[in-house]
Amino acid sequence: MSKGKRNTGFVFKQYEAPFQSPFDKLFDIFKELITHTSGDFDEAIDWLRQLDKEFHLTTPEYTVDDFIEDLKNKGYIQERADFGGSGVGLTSKLEKALRQNALEQIFGKMRKGISGNHKTKYSGQSDESTGDLRSYQYGDNLDKISMTESLKNAQVNHGIGEFSLSENDLVVEDTQFKSQMSTVLMIDISHSMILYGEDRITPAKKVAMALSELILTRYPKDSLDVIVFGNDAWPIAIKDLPYLQVGPYHTNTVAGVQLALDILRRKRHANKQIFMITDGKPSCLNMPDGTYYKNPMGLDPLITNKCYSIAAQARKLGIPITTFMITSDPYLQEFVDEFTASNHGKAYYTGLGDLGEMIFSDYEDNRKKRIR
Repeated sequence: MSKGKRNTGFVFKQYEAPFQSPFDKLFDIFKELITHTSGDFDEAIDWLRQLDKEFHLTTPEYTVDDFIEDLKNKGYIQERADFGGSGVGLTSKLEKALRQNALEQIFGKMRKGISGNHKTKYSGQSDESTGDLRSYQYGDNLDKISMTESLKNAQVNHGIGEFSLSENDLVVEDTQFKSQMSTVLMIDISHSMILYGEDRITPAKKVAMALSELILTRYPKDSLDVIVFGNDAWPIAIKDLPYLQVGPYHTNTVAGVQLALDILRRKRHANKQIFMITDGKPSCLNMPDGTYYKNPMGLDPLITNKCYSIAAQARKLGIPITTFMITSDPYLQEFVDEFTASNHGKAYYTGLGDLGEMIFSDYEDNRKKRIR
Protein backbone atom coordinates (compact mmCIF):
# COMPACT_ATOMS: atom_id res chain seq x y z
CA MET A 1 0.00 0.00 0.00
CA SER A 2 1.42 3.40 -0.92
CA LYS A 3 2.30 5.81 1.86
CA GLY A 4 -0.49 8.12 2.89
CA LYS A 5 -3.26 6.07 1.28
CA ARG A 6 -6.21 5.63 3.63
CA ASN A 7 -8.32 2.52 4.03
CA THR A 8 -11.94 2.82 2.88
CA GLY A 9 -14.95 0.83 3.96
CA PHE A 10 -18.30 0.98 5.68
CA VAL A 11 -18.98 2.94 8.81
CA PHE A 12 -21.84 1.70 11.00
CA LYS A 13 -23.54 3.89 13.57
CA GLN A 14 -26.80 3.99 15.45
CA TYR A 15 -29.77 5.20 13.41
CA GLU A 16 -30.76 8.79 14.05
CA ALA A 17 -34.25 9.83 13.05
CA PRO A 18 -34.47 12.95 10.86
CA PHE A 19 -35.03 16.11 12.86
CA GLN A 20 -38.65 17.18 13.23
CA SER A 21 -39.80 20.32 14.94
CA PRO A 22 -42.34 19.95 17.76
CA PHE A 23 -44.98 21.30 15.39
CA ASP A 24 -44.16 18.83 12.61
CA LYS A 25 -44.30 15.86 14.98
CA LEU A 26 -47.77 16.79 16.17
CA PHE A 27 -48.91 17.82 12.70
CA ASP A 28 -48.25 14.33 11.31
CA ILE A 29 -50.45 12.83 14.02
CA PHE A 30 -53.07 15.55 13.70
CA LYS A 31 -53.49 14.92 9.95
CA GLU A 32 -54.35 11.30 10.67
CA LEU A 33 -56.78 12.24 13.43
CA ILE A 34 -58.59 14.93 11.44
CA THR A 35 -59.06 12.43 8.59
CA HIS A 36 -60.51 9.80 10.92
CA THR A 37 -62.86 12.34 12.52
CA SER A 38 -64.09 13.56 9.11
CA GLY A 39 -62.87 17.09 9.70
CA ASP A 40 -64.18 17.44 13.26
CA PHE A 41 -61.48 19.67 14.78
CA ASP A 42 -62.68 19.44 18.39
CA GLU A 43 -62.78 15.65 18.32
CA ALA A 44 -59.35 15.44 16.67
CA ILE A 45 -57.82 17.69 19.35
CA ASP A 46 -59.49 15.65 22.10
CA TRP A 47 -57.86 12.53 20.67
CA LEU A 48 -54.53 14.35 20.42
CA ARG A 49 -54.71 15.35 24.09
CA GLN A 50 -55.46 11.76 25.08
CA LEU A 51 -52.52 10.48 23.04
CA ASP A 52 -50.34 13.13 24.62
CA LYS A 53 -51.25 11.92 28.10
CA GLU A 54 -50.40 8.33 27.19
CA PHE A 55 -47.31 8.80 25.01
CA HIS A 56 -45.96 12.19 26.21
CA LEU A 57 -45.99 13.81 22.78
CA THR A 58 -45.47 17.35 24.07
CA THR A 59 -43.19 19.14 26.52
CA PRO A 60 -43.73 22.02 28.95
CA GLU A 61 -42.03 24.22 26.35
CA TYR A 62 -44.43 23.17 23.55
CA THR A 63 -47.99 22.12 24.48
CA VAL A 64 -51.08 21.15 22.52
CA ASP A 65 -52.34 24.71 23.00
CA ASP A 66 -49.13 26.00 21.40
CA PHE A 67 -49.74 23.59 18.52
CA ILE A 68 -53.28 24.92 18.01
CA GLU A 69 -51.94 28.48 17.96
CA ASP A 70 -49.37 27.47 15.32
CA LEU A 71 -52.12 25.87 13.22
CA LYS A 72 -53.88 29.24 13.21
CA ASN A 73 -50.72 31.24 12.51
CA LYS A 74 -49.70 28.94 9.64
CA GLY A 75 -53.14 29.20 8.03
CA TYR A 76 -54.32 25.62 8.53
CA ILE A 77 -57.38 26.48 10.62
CA GLN A 78 -59.53 29.55 11.14
CA GLU A 79 -62.31 30.75 13.35
CA ARG A 80 -65.73 30.52 11.71
CA ALA A 81 -68.96 31.85 13.08
CA ASP A 82 -71.01 29.21 11.28
CA PHE A 83 -69.37 26.31 13.12
CA GLY A 84 -70.67 24.91 16.38
CA GLY A 85 -68.48 24.19 19.36
CA SER A 86 -65.17 26.01 19.16
CA GLY A 87 -66.06 27.53 15.82
CA VAL A 88 -62.87 26.24 14.20
CA GLY A 89 -62.90 25.21 10.55
CA LEU A 90 -60.29 23.74 8.22
CA THR A 91 -58.81 25.96 5.52
CA SER A 92 -58.09 25.00 1.92
CA LYS A 93 -54.39 24.86 2.90
CA LEU A 94 -55.09 22.07 5.38
CA GLU A 95 -57.39 20.26 2.94
CA LYS A 96 -54.53 20.21 0.40
CA ALA A 97 -52.09 19.05 3.10
CA LEU A 98 -54.40 16.11 3.86
CA ARG A 99 -54.51 15.13 0.18
CA GLN A 100 -50.71 15.37 -0.05
CA ASN A 101 -50.34 13.29 3.11
CA ALA A 102 -52.57 10.56 1.70
CA LEU A 103 -50.66 10.60 -1.57
CA GLU A 104 -47.28 10.33 0.18
CA GLN A 105 -48.50 7.44 2.33
CA ILE A 106 -49.67 5.39 -0.66
CA PHE A 107 -46.71 6.16 -2.89
CA GLY A 108 -44.36 5.58 0.04
CA LYS A 109 -45.72 2.07 0.46
CA MET A 110 -45.52 1.48 -3.29
CA ARG A 111 -41.85 2.57 -3.39
CA LYS A 112 -41.01 0.18 -0.56
CA GLY A 113 -42.70 -2.77 -2.23
CA ILE A 114 -41.40 -4.93 -5.02
CA SER A 115 -41.72 -3.71 -8.57
CA GLY A 116 -45.02 -4.45 -10.25
CA ASN A 117 -45.78 -6.25 -13.47
CA HIS A 118 -48.32 -3.84 -14.95
CA LYS A 119 -47.40 -3.58 -18.62
CA THR A 120 -49.14 -2.33 -21.71
CA LYS A 121 -49.26 -3.93 -25.11
CA TYR A 122 -49.39 -0.50 -26.76
CA SER A 123 -46.20 1.34 -27.69
CA GLY A 124 -46.00 4.63 -29.48
CA GLN A 125 -44.82 8.20 -29.44
CA SER A 126 -44.86 9.68 -25.97
CA ASP A 127 -42.59 11.12 -23.31
CA GLU A 128 -42.24 7.99 -21.14
CA SER A 129 -39.38 5.67 -22.09
CA THR A 130 -39.66 1.93 -21.50
CA GLY A 131 -35.87 1.53 -21.42
CA ASP A 132 -35.99 -0.68 -24.55
CA LEU A 133 -34.72 0.00 -28.06
CA ARG A 134 -36.38 -0.83 -31.37
CA SER A 135 -35.69 -0.27 -35.05
CA TYR A 136 -36.45 3.15 -36.46
CA GLN A 137 -39.80 3.43 -38.25
CA TYR A 138 -40.94 6.14 -40.59
CA GLY A 139 -42.70 8.84 -38.56
CA ASP A 140 -40.64 8.38 -35.36
CA ASN A 141 -39.48 11.62 -33.78
CA LEU A 142 -35.83 12.30 -34.57
CA ASP A 143 -35.12 13.26 -30.97
CA LYS A 144 -35.97 9.68 -29.96
CA ILE A 145 -33.11 8.24 -32.00
CA SER A 146 -30.40 6.71 -29.83
CA MET A 147 -27.29 8.07 -31.55
CA THR A 148 -24.84 5.99 -29.54
CA GLU A 149 -26.54 2.68 -30.36
CA SER A 150 -27.18 3.72 -33.98
CA LEU A 151 -23.47 4.54 -34.51
CA LYS A 152 -22.53 1.18 -32.97
CA ASN A 153 -24.84 -0.55 -35.44
CA ALA A 154 -23.27 1.35 -38.33
CA GLN A 155 -19.77 0.24 -37.31
CA VAL A 156 -20.87 -3.38 -36.92
CA ASN A 157 -22.84 -3.45 -40.17
CA HIS A 158 -20.45 -1.49 -42.42
CA GLY A 159 -17.07 -1.65 -40.72
CA ILE A 160 -14.93 1.21 -39.48
CA GLY A 161 -12.81 1.68 -42.61
CA GLU A 162 -15.35 3.87 -44.38
CA PHE A 163 -18.10 5.22 -42.17
CA SER A 164 -21.66 4.76 -43.45
CA LEU A 165 -24.97 5.25 -41.62
CA SER A 166 -28.20 3.97 -43.16
CA GLU A 167 -31.80 3.92 -42.02
CA ASN A 168 -31.44 0.26 -41.13
CA ASP A 169 -28.80 1.17 -38.54
CA LEU A 170 -31.05 3.55 -36.65
CA VAL A 171 -32.70 2.54 -33.40
CA VAL A 172 -35.01 4.59 -31.21
CA GLU A 173 -35.91 4.53 -27.53
CA ASP A 174 -39.24 2.77 -27.22
CA THR A 175 -41.96 4.60 -25.34
CA GLN A 176 -45.35 3.79 -23.92
CA PHE A 177 -48.45 5.49 -25.18
CA LYS A 178 -50.06 7.53 -22.41
CA SER A 179 -53.50 8.92 -23.02
CA GLN A 180 -55.64 11.42 -21.18
CA MET A 181 -58.19 9.83 -18.91
CA SER A 182 -61.54 10.70 -17.38
CA THR A 183 -62.20 8.78 -14.17
CA VAL A 184 -65.18 8.60 -11.85
CA LEU A 185 -64.43 7.21 -8.40
CA MET A 186 -67.49 5.74 -6.67
CA ILE A 187 -67.38 5.35 -2.88
CA ASP A 188 -69.91 3.29 -0.97
CA ILE A 189 -71.13 5.24 2.11
CA SER A 190 -73.69 2.72 3.29
CA HIS A 191 -73.82 1.97 7.00
CA SER A 192 -71.90 -1.27 6.61
CA MET A 193 -68.72 0.74 5.92
CA ILE A 194 -68.35 1.22 9.69
CA LEU A 195 -70.06 -1.92 10.98
CA TYR A 196 -68.46 -4.83 12.82
CA GLY A 197 -65.81 -2.65 14.48
CA GLU A 198 -63.93 -1.98 11.25
CA ASP A 199 -63.50 1.52 9.80
CA ARG A 200 -63.65 1.06 6.05
CA ILE A 201 -64.61 4.60 5.06
CA THR A 202 -61.33 6.23 6.18
CA PRO A 203 -59.10 4.12 3.86
CA ALA A 204 -61.53 4.75 1.00
CA LYS A 205 -61.49 8.47 1.79
CA LYS A 206 -57.68 8.51 1.85
CA VAL A 207 -57.53 6.82 -1.54
CA ALA A 208 -59.89 9.43 -2.98
CA MET A 209 -57.80 12.27 -1.54
CA ALA A 210 -54.55 10.75 -2.80
CA LEU A 211 -55.91 10.01 -6.27
CA SER A 212 -57.26 13.55 -6.60
CA GLU A 213 -53.91 15.03 -5.55
CA LEU A 214 -52.07 12.76 -8.00
CA ILE A 215 -54.24 13.91 -10.89
CA LEU A 216 -54.16 17.59 -9.90
CA THR A 217 -50.37 17.66 -9.65
CA ARG A 218 -49.09 15.01 -12.07
CA TYR A 219 -51.83 14.63 -14.68
CA PRO A 220 -53.60 18.01 -14.78
CA LYS A 221 -55.14 17.23 -18.17
CA ASP A 222 -56.94 14.20 -16.72
CA SER A 223 -60.22 14.57 -14.90
CA LEU A 224 -61.46 12.97 -11.70
CA ASP A 225 -65.00 13.12 -10.39
CA VAL A 226 -65.89 11.57 -7.03
CA ILE A 227 -69.38 10.37 -6.26
CA VAL A 228 -70.80 8.67 -3.19
CA PHE A 229 -73.68 6.23 -3.15
CA GLY A 230 -76.04 5.04 -0.44
CA ASN A 231 -79.80 5.09 -1.03
CA ASP A 232 -79.04 7.60 -3.81
CA ALA A 233 -75.88 8.81 -5.51
CA TRP A 234 -74.48 12.32 -5.67
CA PRO A 235 -71.18 14.01 -6.55
CA ILE A 236 -68.92 15.58 -3.96
CA ALA A 237 -66.22 18.21 -4.45
CA ILE A 238 -62.59 17.20 -3.95
CA LYS A 239 -62.23 19.82 -1.22
CA ASP A 240 -65.01 18.09 0.74
CA LEU A 241 -63.34 14.66 0.83
CA PRO A 242 -61.90 15.05 4.37
CA TYR A 243 -65.43 15.51 5.70
CA LEU A 244 -66.90 12.40 4.08
CA GLN A 245 -68.95 10.20 6.44
CA VAL A 246 -71.17 7.15 6.13
CA GLY A 247 -74.89 7.37 6.72
CA PRO A 248 -77.86 5.14 7.60
CA TYR A 249 -78.03 4.04 3.99
CA HIS A 250 -78.52 0.93 1.93
CA THR A 251 -76.39 0.30 -1.18
CA ASN A 252 -77.81 1.60 -4.46
CA THR A 253 -75.14 0.44 -6.91
CA VAL A 254 -77.34 1.12 -9.95
CA ALA A 255 -77.80 4.79 -8.99
CA GLY A 256 -74.06 5.16 -8.52
CA VAL A 257 -73.13 3.68 -11.89
CA GLN A 258 -75.90 5.61 -13.64
CA LEU A 259 -74.60 8.91 -12.26
CA ALA A 260 -71.03 7.95 -13.20
CA LEU A 261 -72.13 7.27 -16.79
CA ASP A 262 -74.02 10.57 -16.94
CA ILE A 263 -70.85 12.39 -15.85
CA LEU A 264 -68.58 10.54 -18.29
CA ARG A 265 -70.89 11.14 -21.25
CA ARG A 266 -70.10 14.84 -20.91
CA LYS A 267 -66.34 14.33 -20.92
CA ARG A 268 -64.36 14.90 -24.10
CA HIS A 269 -61.57 12.46 -23.28
CA ALA A 270 -61.65 9.34 -25.43
CA ASN A 271 -60.63 7.16 -22.49
CA LYS A 272 -63.04 6.83 -19.60
CA GLN A 273 -63.27 4.52 -16.62
CA ILE A 274 -65.10 3.93 -13.34
CA PHE A 275 -63.50 2.81 -10.09
CA MET A 276 -65.94 1.53 -7.47
CA ILE A 277 -64.98 0.96 -3.82
CA THR A 278 -67.61 -1.03 -1.95
CA ASP A 279 -67.94 -3.56 0.84
CA GLY A 280 -71.48 -4.79 0.50
CA LYS A 281 -74.10 -6.23 -1.71
CA PRO A 282 -76.54 -4.00 -3.62
CA SER A 283 -79.69 -3.63 -1.56
CA CYS A 284 -81.59 -0.65 -2.94
CA LEU A 285 -83.19 0.61 -6.16
CA ASN A 286 -84.94 3.79 -7.24
CA MET A 287 -88.44 2.97 -8.44
CA PRO A 288 -90.28 4.87 -11.21
CA ASP A 289 -92.77 6.36 -8.71
CA GLY A 290 -89.94 7.96 -6.72
CA THR A 291 -89.90 5.40 -3.91
CA TYR A 292 -87.09 3.05 -2.92
CA TYR A 293 -87.13 -0.70 -3.22
CA LYS A 294 -84.95 -2.06 -0.39
CA ASN A 295 -83.99 -5.59 0.51
CA PRO A 296 -80.96 -6.05 2.76
CA MET A 297 -81.57 -9.80 3.05
CA GLY A 298 -79.51 -11.75 0.56
CA LEU A 299 -78.99 -11.05 -3.13
CA ASP A 300 -82.32 -9.94 -4.56
CA PRO A 301 -82.64 -10.88 -8.29
CA LEU A 302 -84.65 -7.71 -8.97
CA ILE A 303 -81.71 -5.62 -7.75
CA THR A 304 -78.84 -7.72 -9.08
CA ASN A 305 -80.35 -7.97 -12.57
CA LYS A 306 -80.57 -4.18 -12.71
CA CYS A 307 -76.91 -4.06 -11.70
CA TYR A 308 -75.92 -6.46 -14.48
CA SER A 309 -77.95 -4.41 -16.96
CA ILE A 310 -76.27 -1.10 -16.07
CA ALA A 311 -72.85 -2.80 -16.19
CA ALA A 312 -73.61 -4.04 -19.71
CA GLN A 313 -74.73 -0.54 -20.67
CA ALA A 314 -71.36 0.83 -19.56
CA ARG A 315 -69.62 -1.83 -21.63
CA LYS A 316 -71.53 -0.73 -24.77
CA LEU A 317 -70.34 2.83 -24.10
CA GLY A 318 -66.76 1.58 -23.87
CA ILE A 319 -66.47 2.43 -20.16
CA PRO A 320 -64.85 -0.30 -18.02
CA ILE A 321 -65.73 -0.62 -14.34
CA THR A 322 -63.08 -1.77 -11.89
CA THR A 323 -64.59 -2.98 -8.63
CA PHE A 324 -62.53 -2.98 -5.44
CA MET A 325 -64.34 -5.25 -2.99
CA ILE A 326 -62.88 -4.55 0.44
CA THR A 327 -64.39 -7.54 2.20
CA SER A 328 -63.61 -11.21 1.79
CA ASP A 329 -67.20 -12.45 1.90
CA PRO A 330 -67.36 -15.41 -0.53
CA TYR A 331 -71.14 -14.97 -0.67
CA LEU A 332 -70.70 -11.71 -2.57
CA GLN A 333 -68.04 -12.95 -4.96
CA GLU A 334 -70.62 -14.58 -7.23
CA PHE A 335 -72.40 -11.24 -7.67
CA VAL A 336 -69.17 -9.31 -8.26
CA ASP A 337 -67.97 -11.89 -10.80
CA GLU A 338 -71.24 -11.67 -12.73
CA PHE A 339 -71.26 -7.86 -12.55
CA THR A 340 -67.67 -7.76 -13.84
CA ALA A 341 -68.42 -10.22 -16.63
CA SER A 342 -71.39 -8.11 -17.75
CA ASN A 343 -69.09 -5.11 -18.10
CA HIS A 344 -65.93 -6.91 -19.28
CA GLY A 345 -64.25 -4.98 -16.46
CA LYS A 346 -62.04 -6.03 -13.60
CA ALA A 347 -62.53 -6.91 -9.95
CA TYR A 348 -60.10 -6.99 -7.05
CA TYR A 349 -60.79 -8.61 -3.72
CA THR A 350 -58.50 -6.64 -1.49
CA GLY A 351 -57.93 -5.82 2.13
CA LEU A 352 -57.97 -2.23 3.33
CA GLY A 353 -54.19 -2.09 3.55
CA ASP A 354 -53.70 -2.86 -0.15
CA LEU A 355 -56.54 -0.70 -1.48
CA GLY A 356 -54.50 2.39 -2.29
CA GLU A 357 -51.63 0.58 -4.00
CA MET A 358 -53.99 -1.46 -6.16
CA ILE A 359 -56.03 1.54 -7.31
CA PHE A 360 -52.93 3.57 -8.12
CA SER A 361 -51.31 0.71 -10.04
CA ASP A 362 -54.50 0.17 -12.00
CA TYR A 363 -54.84 3.88 -12.74
CA GLU A 364 -51.27 4.15 -14.02
CA ASP A 365 -51.70 0.99 -16.06
CA ASN A 366 -54.85 2.24 -17.74
CA ARG A 367 -53.23 5.53 -18.68
CA LYS A 368 -50.61 3.63 -20.69
CA LYS A 369 -53.07 2.10 -23.10
CA ARG A 370 -56.08 2.92 -25.15
CA ILE A 371 -59.22 1.58 -23.52
CA ARG A 372 -61.34 0.08 -26.31
